Amino acid sequence: MNKIVYNYGKKWLLVGKSGDNMFIGQYNHTIDEKGRIIIPSKLRNELGNNFIVTRGLDGCLFIYSSNEWMNIINKYKELPDTKEKRYFMRVFLSLATVCEYDKQGRINIPSPLISYANLKKECVIVGVYDRLEIWSREDWDDFIKNNSSNLSDTLDSLFQGQ
Repeated sequence: MNKIVYNYGKKWLLVGKSGDNMFIGQYNHTIDEKGRIIIPSKLRNELGNNFIVTRGLDGCLFIYSSNEWMNIINKYKELPDTKEKRYFMRVFLSLATVCEYDKQGRINIPSPLISYANLKKECVIVGVYDRLEIWSREDWDDFIKNNSSNLSDTLDSLFQGQ
């Protein structure tokens, strides 16, 4: 099932059955002094009432639906118990928190996660297939600036040999 969702002039595409969504697009928003940020209403429906926010990679936060979070945890359970697995799981899970929306559709991001992602007033919410990412506006702009010229090389390396 394909569904196109529009919100505030931004187009988000959500593909798949419930629990198997693909998030794409970019949404600019602000975080207030109490650590609250609004998640677009159509994305709220897809994430469900409870979802997980945790430390992401490259200096952003990851937001997973409860179903996707359980898929990730189950995959990690299957990995051999190595030093690398233990290290990653400690770091990945230590700041993970279950979130829910307030009456205005905001989530409250805990201060350690705000500090980790360097979130200031201006933020960017990005759809990245199975999750949402929250970036500080400055870090997102730097990421795009520093990686735009490498996009072709990255794509080539991902599909090399196929």
